[in-house]
Amino acid sequence: MGSPADSLINRPIVASIYTDAFRHNLNRVRELAPEAKIWSVIKARAYGNCFDAAIIGLASTDGFALLDIADASWLREHGWNGRILLLEGLFHDNELKLAQELGCDLVVHCEVQVQWLEQFEGKAHKPFNVFLKMNSGMNRLGFKPSSYRTAFHRLHSAGYHMHHMTHFANADQVDQQPSVGNQMEIFSQAIDGLEAPTSLANSAAILWHRNALGDWVRPGIMLYGASPTGNFSDIKNAKLNAVMHLHSEIIDIQELAKGDRIGYGGRYLAPEAMRVGIVACGYADGYPRHAKDGTPVWVFNARDDGSGLVCPIVGRVSMDMLAIDLRKAPNAAIGTVVELWGENVPVDDVAQMSGTIGYELLCAVAPRVPVVIK
Repeated sequence: MGSPADSLINRPIVASIYTDAFRHNLNRVRELAPEAKIWSVIKARAYGNCFDAAIIGLASTDGFALLDIADASWLREHGWNGRILLLEGLFHDNELKLAQELGCDLVVHCEVQVQWLEQFEGKAHKPFNVFLKMNSGMNRLGFKPSSYRTAFHRLHSAGYHMHHMTHFANADQVDQQPSVGNQMEIFSQAIDGLEAPTSLANSAAILWHRNALGDWVRPGIMLYGASPTGNFSDIKNAKLNAVMHLHSEIIDIQELAKGDRIGYGGRYLAPEAMRVGIVACGYADGYPRHAKDGTPVWVFNARDDGSGLVCPIVGRVSMDMLAIDLRKAPNAAIGTVVELWGENVPVDDVAQMSGTIGYELLCAVAPRVPVVIK
C-alpha cells in the first residue's frame, strides 16, 4: 500500500483502517482453526480500530465478542444480525431484558450472575446462550473447577443453552506449552460428562496451541495484525496484515550542528551536523511519550530512487510533535509523509521501544486523530 497523502486533511495525521486487512486476517483464523466457529473480539472500540471498520471487514465472522451492552446495541442499530457475546456478561441485573431484546449471548463467571439468570422472569420466553466461564488457572474471572459443575447444572436446569469457556494465562508464551496443557487438563476433567460446545482459544492459542481450540475460538489481536506476545518476530511468518496505518507528515526541518540537543530535557545529543525532521504526532495523539531514541518511523520517498526507509526518533516525544533523524533521507522535506506504524513499521516494534505492547498503542489512539476507513 502506498502513501495515503491524498486522504490527509487539516493537521496532517490520520489513522487509516484497511478493511481488506481485516478480511485477510479473519481468513487466516479460518485456515488455522477450520473446524471452529469464530468470535471476533472487538472490545475497546475494536482495539482502537473503530466499530465501523470492523463491521465491514469482519462481516463474515460467526459472531462479535465485546464488553458493553451499549456496544451490542450499536451493532444491532448498524445492521449486524449475527451473534453477539458479552465477554464479561452483565454488570447489573436490570440489563437482562435489553440483552434478551438484543439477542446477546452471555458469559457467566460468578455466583451473582447465576442468581440473576435463575430469577429472570423472561427466561422461559427466550433463554440465553450461556458461556459458563471456568477459572482453570488465570485467576481472573470464572468459577473454580470445584464449583463449576454445580453452576452448570443450575443454569442448565433453568433452561439456558449451555457452553463451556475458559481462558489461557500463558498461551502467548510459546515456550510454555505445559502451562496450556495443565489448564486444558483441569478444564477437561471439570466438564467431563457435561455435553456442551466449548470456547477456549484466544489469538495466541490459535497460532501456537491448535490442540486447544474448542468449538468457538476467540481471536483478538491477530485480527488487527499484531502479535499476542508483543514481539513482531513471533508473527513474522503468520501471514497477518496490519489493519491500522498511522500516518502523518514532516512539518519542519531543523539543521543542527554537532553538539546540539533535541527536545525537552535535551535527551538526544547530535553526534555530527544533521538534518532533523519534525513530525506532527505526539503523545496527545496516542503515540507513546516514552518511545526511546531509535524508535522506527518510516519516511516515504526518502531515498534518491523514491523508496522509503526508517528514520529513527531522536529526543523525547512531546505533546504534538516528535523528531526524526533525516541523515539517510536526502529527499525528505516539509510535507513528506511518514508512517508511525502500519505496513512498514509494525506497531509491536514501536511498542517494544516504548516498554509496552501493541495492544495498548492501538487502543490508545486519541479521538483527535481522524480515522479513514479504506
